Amino acid sequence: MNSPLAVVALVGRMVVLFALLMLVPLAFALVQRDAARHAFLVGTGVTLVAGAVMSLATRRFRRELQARDGFVLVGLTWLLLPAFGAVPLLLALPGLSVTDAYFEAMSGFTATGATVLAGLDDLPLSVNVWRCFMMLVGGLGIIVLAVAILPLLGVGGTQLFKAETPGPMKDNKLTPRIAETARGLWTVYFIVSVLCFFAYRAAGMGWADAFMHMCSTMGLGGFSSHDLSFGYWNSPAIEAVAIFFMLISGVSFALYFVAWRQRSLRVLWRDVEVRAYVLAVGGSIALIAGYLLAHGVYDDGLAALRHTAFHVVSLATTTGYASHDYAQWPLFAPLLMILLGCFATCAGSTGGGIKMVRMLLLLKQSHRELVRIVHPSVVNPVVIGGNAVSPRVLQSVIAYMMVYGATLVALTMLLLFSGLEPVTAFTAVIACVNNIGPGLGEVGPAVNYGALNDFQTWVCTFGMLLGRLELLAVLVLFTPQFWRS
Repeated sequence: MNSPLAVVALVGRMVVLFALLMLVPLAFALVQRDAARHAFLVGTGVTLVAGAVMSLATRRFRRELQARDGFVLVGLTWLLLPAFGAVPLLLALPGLSVTDAYFEAMSGFTATGATVLAGLDDLPLSVNVWRCFMMLVGGLGIIVLAVAILPLLGVGGTQLFKAETPGPMKDNKLTPRIAETARGLWTVYFIVSVLCFFAYRAAGMGWADAFMHMCSTMGLGGFSSHDLSFGYWNSPAIEAVAIFFMLISGVSFALYFVAWRQRSLRVLWRDVEVRAYVLAVGGSIALIAGYLLAHGVYDDGLAALRHTAFHVVSLATTTGYASHDYAQWPLFAPLLMILLGCFATCAGSTGGGIKMVRMLLLLKQSHRELVRIVHPSVVNPVVIGGNAVSPRVLQSVIAYMMVYGATLVALTMLLLFSGLEPVTAFTAVIACVNNIGPGLGEVGPAVNYGALNDFQTWVCTFGMLLGRLELLAVLVLFTPQFWRS
């Protein structure tokens, strides 16, 4: 492998880009003249200088990226940018520890939505804007953004795109050039985000709240500017807007790009993953609403449907919004919703989890093996969307699921070792690795992660990073084979 300084040069450019993104909360701070404007001035300056120094000091090492370099670049970027994103939080919020600030920034950047902060209503506006804006950027991926708008990076965008893009099938290009593909995805993302912003405003949110919740809705992150989250408004209209755009964001933005180019929405429903996604979410809403009515949680069917639909969509899409404490429902309901968050969203969406396409491939592979038991010689390929799936993809999915299961067990055991009670430990790991946000117990929707000690917080932080980069893209960096020339 060539000099790692070549990767550092590119990371420096990413940091410079990130500093420019800080101008958004800085603009809010200056307009509102809130107490955090100095923090964002310093944070922007520090980040800009650091990025410029990294880039200029290593510019002579710039070269075309190799396949392995893409994973190093993605890993370093997702480690460093939350560190710079935490700087304004540290300066603006006295008493916030480095651990908690990094956790909050990582949660925002990975669109997880787990928070250690309380008193959100009293925070400076610019702080809440920054928390939510990181979700908008991180939702589709800062690397894809860089490939889309910074072709002057002079690097092979394909390696970045593969390392960053979620899902097992990453070789399908929408356009001949990867930069054009990334620009197309971000164009669709931007257009839908604008529509979401104005829909929230029309439903009754103020301009600032509409912007912040647009960011966390499109990124499927779930940060809010209020401690009560959507319970602050208690508005069916606002909840309906959230449900609609959360559902939209749970579908691959590549499909929207294709639908736009073909001028037809039929491409969406023809996609087997989208149909499974809609069926899973819709079926769960009906099941849980009926379950809550049967257990007397609600007496009115419309009320049961309203609250069930909002929370099922919120957790299934890994957003994590709440309109009230659903942890008080009978345990089956919140556990099923958290389980949905592990797999319901589509590959290419801004959601977390293993993605619906992997679940479909696992189910089809399992059925294939059952058929082989009865008919050992039968030729029965795994087919999805009318196309046979290659053995290489199936092997990749099975390996991913083995690593996924091992990761959940290992991180849960670490939290149990630290003294955390079982329900909190298990659901915190599930929520962080799948980028859902709230869990149950001490990290439920009515509380936050502020009760965790530093060790527990770092475990959850690592879980968020693993989940956002789909485990293997991070863990491969720890293998000796990766670093051998």
